[in-house]
Amino acid sequence: MTKYQQIMKTEIEDRRFTSGANMLILKDGKELIYDEYGYRDLENRVPFSRDTIMRLYSMSKPITAAAVMILVDRGLLDLSDCLAWSVPGFSPAHYIDENGNRRKTSQEIMIKDLMNMTSGLPYPGGEGSSAQVADIFVEMDGRLRSDNPMTTREFMERIGKVDLCFNPGDRFMYGTSADVLGGIVEIVSGMRFGDFLRENIFEPLGMSDTGFWVPPEKQNRLAKVYKTDYAAWKVEHCPTNHLGIDYLLDREPAFQSGGAGLVSTLDDFAKFALMLQNGGELNGVRILSKTAVKYLTSPGLSDHQREEIDRNWRSLSGFSYGNLMRHLVDPGRAVLFGEKGEYGWDGWLGCYFANCPESGLTILIGMQRVDSGTCALTRKLINTLCREIFG
Repeated sequence: MTKYQQIMKTEIEDRRFTSGANMLILKDGKELIYDEYGYRDLENRVPFSRDTIMRLYSMSKPITAAAVMILVDRGLLDLSDCLAWSVPGFSPAHYIDENGNRRKTSQEIMIKDLMNMTSGLPYPGGEGSSAQVADIFVEMDGRLRSDNPMTTREFMERIGKVDLCFNPGDRFMYGTSADVLGGIVEIVSGMRFGDFLRENIFEPLGMSDTGFWVPPEKQNRLAKVYKTDYAAWKVEHCPTNHLGIDYLLDREPAFQSGGAGLVSTLDDFAKFALMLQNGGELNGVRILSKTAVKYLTSPGLSDHQREEIDRNWRSLSGFSYGNLMRHLVDPGRAVLFGEKGEYGWDGWLGCYFANCPESGLTILIGMQRVDSGTCALTRKLINTLCREIFG
């Protein structure tokens, strides 16, 4: 058993944290480490394997950001464009101030605000107008498998009528901005969001297991989702829809969520990550210009906007945010080992991605456990990896 399998065993088997996990580490584009442990289907003892398909949830966001930058690269979209120019429902916009008063915004949401999560658009369960947002997601969930499911464009139009939590640009707040960007890609490109991703990112990079659903011939590779029953201290199957994503993933969805909807494997996502590491190109195929990648992989928040992370997101201490990714700007304040300039993101079920340009490392971790994000298992694997590589 390798050192990394031992770490996985401790978290997965002894503490019953999740059913299984895998990890892929590349350095300068070449595989350095691959490890796996546990099961993608615990009940039927199907091992977690290299070809396991996982729900990325928020790790979909960097791909959405890349899609936006493709349009910017081609001169089809301006990051300073006001959202209301493309989606009239977003104007006039209102926000709820600190005293609970409803006020008209003094400025419009820009595309850049969506990319940096400074739009004021919340997720359900957050602050301010999240009850309005929650109602939209509840309706979407009720229509998921109906004859009239909510589409990406309808979601965008509906969210445009929601009161914002603050004046756009005032501060950072994680929310539904990436889902709105999926709709913007549809408007600007004239294509469904999933079709745009397939033609401009997935097919050129050979990401054959990445998309918004899992066809019948691949369903046996889709991992189950688990949660921890802390009373019994064991994991249990948790077949739940979340943020408008159908758990079964057995049909192409009408709502193609730019914030949470994609599935992939570690090997597939590695192709996207290496494209960014290589300045927008992989195996002779160019997806983005070097200039666009440099912008995409740079932090976008002002010092004032970043204060929100320091106050309310302690697990991201030392990081800034921008273009739907975290960016490590102060390694000494982080809660895991890393290098300045590292960027990436994670997902609700524990999938994790980081590119480290200085050292040439790409770190990918996969699991399917509710409310994981960057969890203890991820931090232990990364800290041990850094110790082994850098001493």
